[in-house]
Amino acid sequence: MAQPQETLPTARGRAKAERRDALLSSAAQLFASRGFDGVSIEDLGSSVGVSGPAVYRHFASKQAVLAALLVGVSEGLLVGGRAVVEAAADDASALTGLVRFHADFALRDPDVIRVQDRDLAALSPRDRESVRDLQRRYVDLWVDVLSRLSPATERAELRLRAQATFGLLNSTPHSARSVTAARTRALLEEMALSALGQDARRS
Repeated sequence: MAQPQETLPTARGRAKAERRDALLSSAAQLFASRGFDGVSIEDLGSSVGVSGPAVYRHFASKQAVLAALLVGVSEGLLVGGRAVVEAAADDASALTGLVRFHADFALRDPDVIRVQDRDLAALSPRDRESVRDLQRRYVDLWVDVLSRLSPATERAELRLRAQATFGLLNSTPHSARSVTAARTRALLEEMALSALGQDARRS
């Protein structure tokens, strides 16, 4: 009889985590289409089939939803990028892997990119700084790889190349509606590696 009592909290916790994830997914779509100020707590709750006040079981405020979305994405990029580099056989493979990893993100989560571009200022100063710090560390990850591939090039130039590549990868999916997903991905990867000055190393 002890087993059901032990598994019940786990099931409840799983359900809570799923509802939280659903709220974040819906928030990305709503914030992207209406802007942070154009979405209410009631809108967020309704989007996943609960009342507005029920959202507070998962997040302290609408701003906390935005923080969880943007800080969470930035953390995911940094952790995922590090895993790509650690698993790569060499630096050329690491760079190709980073490009593919970021292209996956851009094609999968264009709504999150829109929200960050438009609503980053709506975060609290502390959360905004957290996002920026995570982003700086993500850029540094790319620059470290580029520095090993092009040791004679100034880090400032490599940082500019990396940031310009993010702009390319993050913006293109918004306007690629008439191109197939496979072709969009191939073009993004080709253009990104070229922008990084490493197209000849592409595997």
